[in-house]
Amino acid sequence: MSLGIDRWKLYSIIKIVKNGVAGYPDEWFPSVSATIGDWYPERNIFQILIALTSVSPRFALVSLQYFLRRSPSTSWPDFLFAVGIVRTLMCGGWVYITSNDDHDIHDVLMIMYILCNVPWMWGGVLCTPLGHIKARRRRRYVATGFFVSIIPMIYFFVQHKIYRIPGAYTHYSFFEWFLILLDVLFDSITELDFKASNLQVVLGISLDASVGRDDISYSAPSKGSNSVTETKSEGSAASSKTERTASHVSAVPRTFSQKMQAAIMLSRDAREAIGFISDVYLSYLFWSILTSLITTLFYFSVWKLALSGSELSLLVLLSPALLGIGPLRTWALTHSGRVTLKASVRRLFVVNFANVVLLIGQTADWSAGKDGYQGLLLGLGLVSLSLAKHANHSTNPVWPMLNEESGGYNKTGLFLALCALYELATRPSAVPEEEKQIDHSKDNSKVTSHGWLAGSIALGSTIFTLHCFFIDPSTIIAWSWTGYKNSQPKGPLPHLHGSLTLIAQAIGLAVPTILPAYWLSSPLWFSYGCASAFVMYCFRDWTGFIGGLNLAVFVMSLLPTIIQQSAQPYKAGRIYFTAFFVTILFYLADVWTVAYAFVPGGAYLRERSDLVLIAQFVATSLVFQWPFRKNTAIVHIPSAASFLARHLLTLFSLSAVLVTIYRWTPIGPRPYKSGTGIINAGIWTVHFGIDNTGHDSQWLIRDLIRDMELDVVGLLETDLHRTVYGNRDLTRVALQDLGYYVDLGPGPNMHTWGAALLSKFPIVHSQHHLLPSPHGELAPAIEAVLDVYGTEVTVVVSHNGQEQDPLDRELQSKELARIMAKSYPHPVIFLGYVVTKPHASRPAPYEILVHDGIVHDIDPQDLDRWCEYILYRGLYRTAYARISRGIVTDTELQIGQFVVPRHGLQLVNQTLEDRMLRAWKEDLPEDHWFPMEYYGNKDEGGVNGHFYHVFNTPLYYKFPEGAQV
Repeated sequence: MSLGIDRWKLYSIIKIVKNGVAGYPDEWFPSVSATIGDWYPERNIFQILIALTSVSPRFALVSLQYFLRRSPSTSWPDFLFAVGIVRTLMCGGWVYITSNDDHDIHDVLMIMYILCNVPWMWGGVLCTPLGHIKARRRRRYVATGFFVSIIPMIYFFVQHKIYRIPGAYTHYSFFEWFLILLDVLFDSITELDFKASNLQVVLGISLDASVGRDDISYSAPSKGSNSVTETKSEGSAASSKTERTASHVSAVPRTFSQKMQAAIMLSRDAREAIGFISDVYLSYLFWSILTSLITTLFYFSVWKLALSGSELSLLVLLSPALLGIGPLRTWALTHSGRVTLKASVRRLFVVNFANVVLLIGQTADWSAGKDGYQGLLLGLGLVSLSLAKHANHSTNPVWPMLNEESGGYNKTGLFLALCALYELATRPSAVPEEEKQIDHSKDNSKVTSHGWLAGSIALGSTIFTLHCFFIDPSTIIAWSWTGYKNSQPKGPLPHLHGSLTLIAQAIGLAVPTILPAYWLSSPLWFSYGCASAFVMYCFRDWTGFIGGLNLAVFVMSLLPTIIQQSAQPYKAGRIYFTAFFVTILFYLADVWTVAYAFVPGGAYLRERSDLVLIAQFVATSLVFQWPFRKNTAIVHIPSAASFLARHLLTLFSLSAVLVTIYRWTPIGPRPYKSGTGIINAGIWTVHFGIDNTGHDSQWLIRDLIRDMELDVVGLLETDLHRTVYGNRDLTRVALQDLGYYVDLGPGPNMHTWGAALLSKFPIVHSQHHLLPSPHGELAPAIEAVLDVYGTEVTVVVSHNGQEQDPLDRELQSKELARIMAKSYPHPVIFLGYVVTKPHASRPAPYEILVHDGIVHDIDPQDLDRWCEYILYRGLYRTAYARISRGIVTDTELQIGQFVVPRHGLQLVNQTLEDRMLRAWKEDLPEDHWFPMEYYGNKDEGGVNGHFYHVFNTPLYYKFPEGAQV
């Protein structure tokens, strides 16, 4: 009998833990979904328990909490009551509609349930009566544990669903059950509120005379206390020491005066929170406008490939020098001055003027700060910018380089800006009038004791560091990226792991609100920052990325200290002039490291981003407490601001994770014409993702790639993780909207113009090459092996040097030929920017690539080529198309269509006659045809300005006799 029971138990375990990837013993613990949705009797037991706890107790719990929290002066309890009802219904929904019944509805209801927990838990923390300290503390701990646990749960789910790793689902199940326990634990904390409020539920007639006739009543909060008790308020929701029990609904009606006092106090808290959010949004706009300047002006430099004169616009960053004018500084610090200097609604269109106006207003606020509030705001604005880019395909939705067609939300941004400005204009002063009369000389002596130059230089360096590395969460991923190995990425992926950068930034900014300020100005903390930068710069893949995460924590933690040390109103002009002059020098040095072939004196900083990074840390070191330096004032951050900032950072971090989940597609990329053996491969030089009108071109690139059904795309001039290009990821739109495996190519620390590979086929492994470039620009190349219908095909993407450097082009071509020849006789597709005439003899690249690389030209009879070339080997070429550039770039898109031979067959010694059997499209199956909509010319036909040009049609080719496909 016992043996039979043991077998039954083992069978039940094996049955319930089995999933689409693995079974027992790799998977040995069931998930919640498997428990409640797949098997009898487990599912029914769970559903019965949910029914017993949901029908009455859960709704009763929500209702009683509402009665405890309700107040005539705030609508938060009403909102939380509605959220609680919806949350309960969603819980019942995903329990009773199992994954077997309807997988999509089950997932939607579960996600909605988790989303409802965001306002339910954090709203529960905020609405906990002030006297209930134990309940508030426990709620905060449980809520933090709940949301932190979501991160590893998602990680293991991705490991299971995407990478199909056996055993990952068991780890995922632990965190899933842990979330359920935390959810129940959070609701159980309400018992403490009931005890603290002396809540009594009376059924029938009570024998306790003190209860009265009400079913729900509350005793006095404490002996001798009124229903509303008030002490001195600091003017902030979080730092207020007001002790009140206004949220307790007393059986005895309050006087009108008491009700008004409670309403005023609650409205002050709400107004301060709204004011804080407005300040954060204005800080986000500051970063948006500041970072848009250099991107906008370098549009002209990009097209000229030289200094165009527009670079002088950088001098507008020196406009804070005008604060040296006494009357202007005095006016800028007034309430009306602050509103006026932030109210240029045309700033997104008139970038230079907007920067002049905004910088004066922003630096005026910095100079007047007497605590770490302005530094905290600056950091929150940066984190919100990084989050906006993470959610909007790596582009800032309010940048002037975006419009409605390219992912911009400028009108929405302007509307929110007007709302924030209205709030600022109508904001009551938080400082009593008598406190404004200060002894300026005494105040000045305090803040100038440490001098002004050190803080100014450190501020300039910090602004550049934040712009260079952290306005986009995928920049430090690009620094560490090296490709694929064994069909898996060797490091983090931007669209999946960028949220970790945001979380690191949030942690860094939260550190000064938690740790003592003197810790963050100690040499030990500076050593931690140096070590983080060293790891990020010298290591790659996950190790380098972890170094970058620690660098994010370090730099963000310095903002309150650096902003406060530069806050000297009577020296504001010289301080912020110097700071932004240092920023400009770093901007130029950053450009010089990669554009050395096009700028004067470029040889001195060629590929020396290490020197730039060292200079950044030398400048930043000036604000630390070294033994030889006088002690500086300790930074104080208001408790109210700290409280709101921590909650906002938590919200930002959670939002980053949710954005990742929303953008993530669980089904991997699939070729457009699966089962046909067809592979469409294209090469396109996209000119840094800026179209001919100065807008972001990602959406236009995506549309043409989609219409042409490209399975493999080589994109050139794609290294946009630089300040001048807005720290963008040019592959993000195509990856997330169309589904591709992506190799970003050499990162910004490799000092190339960039090359990227998009593939519908799995990338087995890839390697990055820096081609020999003794004189000109450093040439990048990607060598990737793809699993194309079971056949390994090597794809090489490269961007060679310019015509002005013949030695560079010769050496680069020899290296590319070596890369292609070493894989002979396996199939190869070369997609490159070569700069040579067809059939040009040595030392021109053409002959070297074709003969030494043992490859064929896609059409040797096409003599009208100069830059882009497609070469191949070991495949049947069936079509070749050249599509005009439209307004996307200055270079056409070239496409080659190939068919993979029968598995195991190696095509060698193909004759020219076999390769040049021209055909009409009607001679081939329709799967081989390119879209008919793109027939046309510049005057009519085509799509979005793109059309088949040169031949005015795609060229088609027959299979040779005896072809095996």
